[in-house]
Amino acid sequence: MSKPYVFPNLTEADLNRLAEEIAFALLLGDVVALEGDLGAGKTTFARALIRALSGGTELEVPSPTFTLVQSYQTQRFDVAHFDLYRLTDPEEVTELGLDPALQRGIAVIEWPSRAADLLPRERITLTLSDDGAADLRTATLEAEGPAVARIARLAAIRAFTAANGWGGAESRFSYLQGDASARRYARLVKPDGQRAILMDSPRQPDGPAIRDGLPYSRIAHLAEDVRPFVAIADTLRSSGFSTPQIYGQDLASGLLLIEDLGDAVFGAELARGTDQLALWTRATDTLVALRQHRPAAQLPLADGSHHTLPLLDHGTLQIETELLLDWYWPALLGPPASADARHSFLALWNDAFSRLLDGPKGWVLRDYHSPNLIALDDRVPPRDVGIIDFQDALLGPEAYDLVSVLQDARLDVPVEIETQLLNRYTADVARAEPGFDDAQFRFAYAALGAERNTKILGIFARLAMRDGKRQYLAHIPRIWGYLARDLEHPGLSALKAWYDTHLPPALRGKALSI
Repeated sequence: MSKPYVFPNLTEADLNRLAEEIAFALLLGDVVALEGDLGAGKTTFARALIRALSGGTELEVPSPTFTLVQSYQTQRFDVAHFDLYRLTDPEEVTELGLDPALQRGIAVIEWPSRAADLLPRERITLTLSDDGAADLRTATLEAEGPAVARIARLAAIRAFTAANGWGGAESRFSYLQGDASARRYARLVKPDGQRAILMDSPRQPDGPAIRDGLPYSRIAHLAEDVRPFVAIADTLRSSGFSTPQIYGQDLASGLLLIEDLGDAVFGAELARGTDQLALWTRATDTLVALRQHRPAAQLPLADGSHHTLPLLDHGTLQIETELLLDWYWPALLGPPASADARHSFLALWNDAFSRLLDGPKGWVLRDYHSPNLIALDDRVPPRDVGIIDFQDALLGPEAYDLVSVLQDARLDVPVEIETQLLNRYTADVARAEPGFDDAQFRFAYAALGAERNTKILGIFARLAMRDGKRQYLAHIPRIWGYLARDLEHPGLSALKAWYDTHLPPALRGKALSI
């Protein structure tokens, strides 16, 4: 059992905030056991927790006193709310469907002691007690099993938000759907409408060494803590771009409070009917402007230290393209790639990398595409595009970010729009930079597009196979379509032949065996 975290003198509003924070910490399969005497507030707390998970403060959450269990569906997972007070036999908890409920989602259980030893030992327990005043409660939070670390993190988040003026009942705290990474996000909203985003990004342990004694994250130059995010955000914002302002930071713990740039994410705006060409033109023009602010090798941090931007190199590009062979190939074809197929694949890509990396270098934000771009209509260009998720930025060929957005992995970009905006970018840059090499840039655009799409095929197969995130498989036909465009560049004809031989078009629509 974890050490108990005791929160005294809580009003009902304070309990609602605690419920929102616990909801943020929950994972599939969790049991939340609510202890306390009659009238202690267990049902009130359960109602706040379920509403926090559903994202709807007005959701009707009746007490399951007579039905014994009520079920809810939320965007994150299903919730089963049990009230065991009227249980006459502990064995009845099995008949109520606890095990299936935990396979689909989480369980919130009032009067858990009535189930005797039939509940999972590994669970989160919240005990509510009367503080002596009718409207105040003490909440004691404990956990056993894997949830111990998450409860400790929750306590650290409570202390961090309070220290930065965003704690307590006056601010709503709601989970935000994040990306495919281990980072988590919450939105905080004060009664006067002020908003902020909590970024919860503790330093991740290194994975297994896979090459030269280094894990994948080191070879691919992926950010391992929040320091790169802070340094890059501050640098870009001081150059006139819309990255989130940092309101509060604990670099050691990996906690940030940052500016909330809103919900007008490009993908959502497109779904609302905003013209795609207009949005993507803004994104393209922002990249043109970014070329005028080439980064220093070292970016300062408030504590006096620096973040050094890694260089996009052969090792990074190679380990990324190999994801196709390591994950997509076996998911599609079964047996691993032959030694000859792997050898020729690597040799052809290495030739392309040598040509790619022999040129001027600037910002490579790396994830510059629709999920990470926000329309800010009240700001003037280039600040009219909010930019997030840039902590893995590198120094390298600037074509990388252009092809990332014009060949967006999450939604279709018609070839007509891609061609128009590629031409717009090169024309604008040529006017501003007399020595601009249009032919080399277009080769880099095609080669980096092919590299990125090759990597994404591997990543989406890995997410499905290793992490159970099968939703990314829906994007694979689009990725193949982009890759086919890229491989039409004359400088990639040998690579095109490799793909056509080993992964011919007839196979590219085949479902993966996952």
